Amino acid sequence: MRKLERTEEARSGFRHAGRALAVAGLCLSLWSCGTFDEEPPVYVEQPVEVLYNDAMNAMQAGNLGEAARLFDEVERQHPYSSWAAKAQIMAAYAYYQGNRYDEAINALDRFIQLHPGNKDAAYAYYLKAVSYYEQISDVGRDQRATKQSLAALKEVVGRYPESSYARDAVLKIDLALDHLAGKHMNIGRYYLGQGEYLAAINRFRLVIRDFQTTTHVPEALHRLVECYLALGVTDEAQATAAVLGYNYPGSIWYADSYVLLTGTDLRPQEQNDSWISRMWNSII
Repeated sequence: MRKLERTEEARSGFRHAGRALAVAGLCLSLWSCGTFDEEPPVYVEQPVEVLYNDAMNAMQAGNLGEAARLFDEVERQHPYSSWAAKAQIMAAYAYYQGNRYDEAINALDRFIQLHPGNKDAAYAYYLKAVSYYEQISDVGRDQRATKQSLAALKEVVGRYPESSYARDAVLKIDLALDHLAGKHMNIGRYYLGQGEYLAAINRFRLVIRDFQTTTHVPEALHRLVECYLALGVTDEAQATAAVLGYNYPGSIWYADSYVLLTGTDLRPQEQNDSWISRMWNSII
């Protein structure tokens, strides 16, 4: 669908913007992503400054695996030093840059648990949310990462509402909600195509009820008109078209609904006792 394509393009754009903000959060602008080395390390006890500087050098060289290992070594060898907390979040960042999101999230959870009052705590919550967000998959696949990203992004906004991270999180929340709504629309369209109208209605109702701020609502209303007409429930079809026309008068979906109704000698007409009228009034 045209709207879904635009949403996917927007989500992709914000994904790149999220990476840019993640970089700016730590002022780490000198390196690019590298590969992770899976060879077992050789343990060598070293001064904390040497380990940390070696980790930074590896990061700048694009050797993310070595950088993460050395940052972890800082914490392991010098857990009570002033370098340990910074090394911990830097290790998480190295994992994130290498697309090893599970390791990044685990490291960030540990950082948050051990250092809840640290000055980098807001960044840790944000980077955790982005690590989930960047795992969001196509609407045809499982959306667990989308739900996890929503929860994490809302936590950023709730804890740090005045931060730059919160402002970016709000944008990502809107896109994640739109993505979830797109998943339900995809399923609803399938049921509609199979003639399973009641199942389709349930999906389109869910989009209107739970994702009313997304771009999918006008289409969901139109699809309901289609379903109700197919079932012969003309009052609900007219009421749904009326809601669609009142709220989205210039929408192509309203034009399509109007054509459907007039093709059967009907017109959009508000019905105060209809399901859609009661629910829409409760939303607004």
